[in-house]
Parts: sequence; structure tokens; C-alpha cells
Amino acid sequence: MTLRIPKVRHGSYFPALLEPRRRTEKALLSVVQEAYVHGVSTRKVDDLVRALGIDGISRSKVSRICAALDKRMEAFRNRPLTGESPYVWLDATVVKVREGGRVVNMAAVVAVGVTSTGEREVLGFDVGAAESYGFWVSFLRGLASQGLAGVKLVISDAHVGLRQALSEVLAGASWQRCRVHFMRNLLGLVPRGAQPLVGAWVRTIFAQPDQEAAREQLELAGSLEGKYPKAADLLREAGEDVITHMAFPQAHWRRIHSTNVLERLHREIKRRCNVVGIFPNARSTLRLIGAVLEEQQDEWLAVRRYFSLGSMAVRYRGSPKDPEVPALEVPKEVIAV
Repeated sequence: MTLRIPKVRHGSYFPALLEPRRRTEKALLSVVQEAYVHGVSTRKVDDLVRALGIDGISRSKVSRICAALDKRMEAFRNRPLTGESPYVWLDATVVKVREGGRVVNMAAVVAVGVTSTGEREVLGFDVGAAESYGFWVSFLRGLASQGLAGVKLVISDAHVGLRQALSEVLAGASWQRCRVHFMRNLLGLVPRGAQPLVGAWVRTIFAQPDQEAAREQLELAGSLEGKYPKAADLLREAGEDVITHMAFPQAHWRRIHSTNVLERLHREIKRRCNVVGIFPNARSTLRLIGAVLEEQQDEWLAVRRYFSLGSMAVRYRGSPKDPEVPALEVPKEVIAV
């Protein structure tokens, strides 16, 4: 409907109830933002808008519209972390970003934790030039300032800078070396024809019922010394780090021995990022990753707990003579829920 509104020097006769194109613009804004979050590139958004019967919009306009996601992303990224997170997974993936007129590879890091009641939670994320010690220290200190507490076990790969940062920022936590990454590194030191046999032998260490039995099996690493000395050295060096998870409740072993929970999350991030290809800056990278992670957080809240309440209230002593015993009393209000 077209209305003729008289112009005046001060104010306006236009009623506030009839803001021009407000509803249409909001609808278009939501469509563009939703498309961007789901991996549609800014070039393709123009075709999407035309399909809706609206004149095409420029790539710069799409970028300005998507910038409205920044406020929401920052609120999610910097929110206070309440409660304790006994388990924390850390890992990084590579994204391409244009910086200083060059296309560079940058590290997109994500931290995921499990609360004391067994739910998964996105703790934080960031983008940096590299997985350096300084970057990891800054990232972990940021999580600590937001309220990260009660960390008992950190699961990650064996990046030197990350391990050094963990020893400083989360000094009281144990470290589990990702078993999947470890096996890849170990088998890479063995000829291809011998990999199945060596892999089967090493996996007998992880099949032991407790940590003491696994240590005894590790002592047999000398049998690899003759044919595969490099593999034997790696096994002796990292063996204790890949069985750290056995000091925790056995019901959790399958999920805390590796960074698989983050591998799946990173695949989803890469799927969205690959559509964009090269990000114009680090801010746009954080915008998309933040939207993907917030979406994942909502899905985790709607599904069942990652670990049951009963298993989260158990402490494993690491000996067959000392069975799993309750380590804490589950709050009554949590049981009621």
C-alpha cells in the first residue's frame, strides 16, 4: 500500500506503527544470515535473494548484513563458564584467511568440555596465526578468566606449544595424548607390510582391564627394538601418556582416550568453511565458526547426556583390588531433574 506522507521541518507525520519495509528487511536479513551460517558463500547469496523475488544485493551488502552476527557471536564466545569441567578436549583445524594482501593458513582452535553432570559444552574458540605456545597460553588464560575450573583431564594431540601451555595454565590437570594421533605417528615409523601386525600388538596395551596391567604390557615394547627401533622409542616415550585415561571411570574410556568428539565437530566446521573458501579476515572466520558452534551447543542441550550422572559420580582408583567407588554425592536437585 502506498501512502502520501507530508514532509515537515521537524519530526514526521509517518506513524511509528508503519515503519517502511521493516518486516521485509527483517525477513531478508534472517534469510541471508541463515544461508551464511549454513555455508552458502556471499556470491551465492545474491542468487538466493533473486530467487525470493527481490532485487539482487551486492557482496559487500551481504558482508554488512552478516556482520550483525558479530554481537551474538561475541556474547556466546565470552559468556561466563559456570560449574566444573572435569574433561576438556582441545584441537585445531586450518582455515584460509586473507591477511596483508596474502592468503595465509590460520589455526582455528576449539575447546569442548563435559560438565560435572555429564553434558557436553563448547567452552571457547579462537583464530590465530599458528598453534604456538603464546597463542595457546592466551587462549587457555582466556578460558580461565571466564570461569573454567575443576579440570581433571585434558585430551589433545602432542603439540609442544600446547603441552607447555597446559603445564602453566592448567597445572593440576592430567594430560591424555590422543590415541588416534599416536597410532598414526607410530605406524608411520613402521613399513607398510608390518603395520597390521604392529598395530594389533600395540592395541593389546589398550585392551587391558586397568592401568597397572597396561603398564606391564608396555614393558614388552622392547620386542619391537630389534626390527623397529624408532617405533619402540616412541612407544616408551609416549606410552604413559596414552593410558592416562585408564585412571578415570572405565565407563568413560571409550570417549576420553582421543579427540574424536572434536574431529566430528571440525569436519562440520570445515564443510561450512570450504564453501567460503578464503575468508576476507579473521573476524569473518570467527563469525562463521561461532555460529556453527552455537548451533552445535543447542543440539547438545537437546540430546541425552554424554556421560551418565552415575558415571560422573565415580572415581577410578586404577587397581583391580580397588573397585570403582563414588567420589562425590550427586546433588539432589540434579537427581530430581
